[in-house]
Amino acid sequence: MSSSKYVAELYPDALLRRLVLLSGASLAALGVALIFTLPLHRAVLFGGSVGWLLLCAREIVNASRGFLHCARLRISAGGEILMLDPDGVWQRARLMSGSVVLRRVGWILFESNDGRRFAELLHGRCRENDDWRRLQVIWRHIGGTQ
Repeated sequence: MSSSKYVAELYPDALLRRLVLLSGASLAALGVALIFTLPLHRAVLFGGSVGWLLLCAREIVNASRGFLHCARLRISAGGEILMLDPDGVWQRARLMSGSVVLRRVGWILFESNDGRRFAELLHGRCRENDDWRRLQVIWRHIGGTQ
């Protein structure tokens, strides 16, 4: 099969999604702890920590909504991305810069046609998963990002 006809269909892992959300919550708490080490007035520390928690909560909510909206990804050799929504409809998306695919793990950033941005942490092994192997070939072919 020619690599120009490759399509990798990827299934996001629920455990990795939970890990992303948990790490975000942990880093939010760590940020509050760091804010309270600053030599500032208590009111400033309190306001800064509340603001930090609100920003972090917004990001965590956006990430969890994104996870609910994307059930599967399909990446073609040209770098086109389709995402399967909860209704079973494939929607076009655009690969964004900052995406990284390494040997066993990948962080894919993409944007839907309606402007919503998503990120997926993916993992795989080439010997066990044909789609992961195809993704590796596609990633080399498209040069990481468009």
